[in-house]
This record gives sequence, C-alpha cells and structure tokens, in this order.
Amino acid sequence: MKIEARTAELNAAVAVAENLCAAARTAPKGCGIDHIETLILTGAEKDALADEMIRLTKEEGFPAIFERDARCLKKALAVVLIGSTRTGARGLNCTICGYDGCAACLQAGSACAFEMIDLGIALGSAVGLAADRRVDTRIMYTVGRTALKTGLLSRAEVAMGVPVSISGKSPFFDRG
Repeated sequence: MKIEARTAELNAAVAVAENLCAAARTAPKGCGIDHIETLILTGAEKDALADEMIRLTKEEGFPAIFERDARCLKKALAVVLIGSTRTGARGLNCTICGYDGCAACLQAGSACAFEMIDLGIALGSAVGLAADRRVDTRIMYTVGRTALKTGLLSRAEVAMGVPVSISGKSPFFDRG
C-alpha cells in the first residue's frame, strides 16, 4: 500500500484533533463538573467557518484580526472548537468571580469563574498534547467567537478555536 504524504498528514491531523477533544474532556474541572463541549471541523466545513470570519470583518465590522486568523484557518488541516456550555455557579461561594457568593453572581447575570478556569485548563491540556505530537496549533478566540455566532457549538456560551496544522512552517506565526 502506498499512502501519499498529504493523505497521511490529513489523517494525522484528524487523529490529533480527536485526541485534543479527549484531552479537553479529561482535563481537571472544578468540583468535577464538566461543561466542556468540543467539535472538529475539516475540509469544506472548516473553510466555511473561515469564510464566515472574513464576511464578519467585511460586512459586520468585526476587527481585521478575524480576517487575518481566517487566512491561518484556511491553511490548517482541521480545527477543534472547545467551549464551555454553562455559566451557572458551582455553589462554593468562593467569591473568585468578584461577587459576595454564588447567589449574588447569578443575580448579577455573571459567570462562575470556574467556567473560564476550566475552559483554560482544557485548552492548555489540548494544546499541550498537540505539542507532544509535534503538531502546530494556536488558540484563537476569533475562531471560537465565529463558531458561536454561527451556532456550531449549540450549547456553548464561550468558545475558542484550535486550528491544527502539519506543514514545514507553522501558519500561525508571521501572520502580519
């Protein structure tokens, strides 16, 4: 059997993307409560997300960074979307959120700090695994914001995108 490099690289990117989802899922969560949602896009679906990022820049006045990141996303083989699905309180009354307790946080319509902490740990776990696999990634809020706007993550309230690239030079640097 003969497997061309591009096919092998795409297969590797998807396999790593799947492992990134697993790393995000198994990352430690505050109180053991898991509100993480993940999704992988490749091919036409990935490129459609990049096209939407460009449209948002040109037609809805989103910052130019969205178009810049869209160009990077188009060069990637896959993208992993990682989001947090709830902003409810954990009941710890820890006041890390800046309120006098969970009831005050919820009354203000704010988010439990642990949701963002858990999302950050999940992202770190995922991109750490990608680095161990020698695959280029970058955490991009622009990709996550666009995914939320288009409804790709149906339950998430905040999300980040992690494009996955296998190439001679990472497309996520020297982005200009």
